[in-house]
Amino acid sequence: MERAGVRPMTTVQQADELIQAQVRNYGTERVPFELAVGRVLAEDLTADRDMPAFNRVTMDGIAISYNDFKNGAREFHIAGTQAAGEPPIDIDANGQCVEIMTGAVMPQSVDTVIRYEDVEMNGSTALILVDQIEQGQNLHLRGRDRKQGDVVATKGTLITPALINTIASVGKTEVLVNKQPRVVIISSGDELVEVNETPSPWQIRRSNSYTLKAVLQQYGLTADMRHIPDEPQQTRESIGHCLENYDVILLSGGVSMGKFDYIPRALEELSVAKIIHKVQQRPGKPFWFGASADGVLVFAFPGNPVATFMGAYRYFIPWLQASVGMQTKQPVYAVLSEDFTFKPELQYFLQVQLGYTTEGKLTAKPIAGNGSGDFANLADTDAFMELPLEKTTFKAGEVYRVWLFK
Repeated sequence: MERAGVRPMTTVQQADELIQAQVRNYGTERVPFELAVGRVLAEDLTADRDMPAFNRVTMDGIAISYNDFKNGAREFHIAGTQAAGEPPIDIDANGQCVEIMTGAVMPQSVDTVIRYEDVEMNGSTALILVDQIEQGQNLHLRGRDRKQGDVVATKGTLITPALINTIASVGKTEVLVNKQPRVVIISSGDELVEVNETPSPWQIRRSNSYTLKAVLQQYGLTADMRHIPDEPQQTRESIGHCLENYDVILLSGGVSMGKFDYIPRALEELSVAKIIHKVQQRPGKPFWFGASADGVLVFAFPGNPVATFMGAYRYFIPWLQASVGMQTKQPVYAVLSEDFTFKPELQYFLQVQLGYTTEGKLTAKPIAGNGSGDFANLADTDAFMELPLEKTTFKAGEVYRVWLFK
């Protein structure tokens, strides 16, 4: 029963819906194709010619007319040698062949390629050593992959190294992609020092910001970084500057209920509307999310490293993917490999190592760690398994969604 004056905590599902309701469209831009990895296509790409553009030889050897072989010929006179990228050499008499290399265009006067392993070369003649061949063998026929004008990649496709090959093949030196938001990562707290500094016994190095930056780099997004001390006026001024110059602010730390957690107050003073504060989850219960009147979004994660890491993959990345128009992928589920118990009424994001059974099932082994400050444990795990808050005991063999970070 809800107590008077006590607002029920936001569930993970509600938080997800509230964040997805704030998906933005930042327009499009053209970028050089070699710099496009990690971006999302904003146009369909089509083949400017057949793929392959000619009947392409797939084995080094000799090219013959199959009819000669069918009529009993086994020894052929070599009319010439043709490498990839050279004009085709045609034969003009029965019993002739062309010595030909992988990738070369197939001359029109021949139709079958015999690999070197099946041929004995002797000066200007070639003797076929096998009794059976297939007409048209060792050829990649023109247009077999795509015809001119066919779509080779659709709008919303993430540009990967594999797709760069296709983009280059169709002659697109620039591609139209969806613009990414301008993002700044802000850390806070007097206990934080730079990575290259030696911390005092009561200090720690500033690692969360670099973790967030690395997560974003996996998606082709480069973020700026700032740090603010535990001081109310500087907190307000720094966040205010960022609200004027960025589309998204990612904060790590300073959103709990501590005496020196000034960020929620600064956001309120700067008219950033609170949409979420506290989610029924572990880690990351104090998570804060809001939007300014100008549409700048603020994702404020708790300072604990695991909470920040989980929040980025569970909330920010899905929002980013939707905002840059990435095609929706099917969720990934895994089979819990061991019994696990978690008693608080919170949705738990369990760190797991993934594996496969001999039947090909994806399995998840619990690696519980030592709480949301145990960032070293992340290096030994592959994903977070999202366990529902309605249960406390989770049995081996049960299936739950996993959020991959490796």
